[in-house]
Amino acid sequence: MVDMHGAKPDRLENFPVTFFAVMMGLLGLSLSMAAAEKAAGAEANVSQFILGTAVAVFAVLIVFYGLKLVRHPDAVRAEWNHPVRIAFFPTISISLLLLSTALAPSVPGMAYVIWSIGVAAQGILSLSVIANWIGHRTFQPLHLSPAWFIPAVGNVLVPLAGVNFGMTELSWLFFSAGILFWVVLLTLVMNRLIFHDPLPARLMPTLVILIAPPAVAFVAWVRLTGDVDAFARVLLNIGYVFALIVLTQAPRFVRLPFALSWWALTFPVAALAVASFVFANETGSHAHRLIGFALTICLAFAVATLLVRTAQAIRAKEICRPE
Repeated sequence: MVDMHGAKPDRLENFPVTFFAVMMGLLGLSLSMAAAEKAAGAEANVSQFILGTAVAVFAVLIVFYGLKLVRHPDAVRAEWNHPVRIAFFPTISISLLLLSTALAPSVPGMAYVIWSIGVAAQGILSLSVIANWIGHRTFQPLHLSPAWFIPAVGNVLVPLAGVNFGMTELSWLFFSAGILFWVVLLTLVMNRLIFHDPLPARLMPTLVILIAPPAVAFVAWVRLTGDVDAFARVLLNIGYVFALIVLTQAPRFVRLPFALSWWALTFPVAALAVASFVFANETGSHAHRLIGFALTICLAFAVATLLVRTAQAIRAKEICRPE
């Protein structure tokens, strides 16, 4: 990322908000690895190392995007007005919520401050994105993709740390909003996928985002209710169903060129892995524990591969350039 420094304002101008999807992947891997270490009775060394790396990456991304906001506000405004990229702005607040969840066991005071900032940012960004969707702008079916689930996912993330911080009612508020818009958007997205033109190659990896809302909602529901009831089981199994549906598209994925959108597949896998570990811990299911381990291994391989591919793309100047 050295060649994208402020010394090259043209590169900075094209620094995309979608880079924050990298943060969701790294933090998702940290949480998934922490759950795997707990299930295996191992020390939390690997997850803490990944968490430290994620914090460093997040700091760099915040600096670069902050510089872009100051030096090139028109470019940021153009991303906000983009029918696809606008959905990626909540990845910033989601990163804060995931970071607070990962830090809560070790530094609860700092985690609470980060969570509070993340909740405020998530609320503002979610309302702003939804207001933009239902405003005077005309959206076409081709603009719709599973990336539109991102704001809803951010809302259902709030209870993961919020319940432990004693913010139960606020957590219910965000959870309710997330579930509502997940159901609405799920109908719209499935209509688009079935009855309209296929997703562009760059957006094909966002299909994996279908897994994230029910998987995260399962974990949030268990945190809020303290029980794995019938509704919790429905949510988890919907996540598995979407995972199987995504697997049917795997042959198409392998032929796609690399793009930052590939990072969209990491967090949903992490969410399903964590959900599997939570179910295993609550019910004693050995099968779900094995699923959690398998998904975590796949996720670690995917993140490592994407880090290499992203570094190669940055070196080749294939990312921060005008579209």
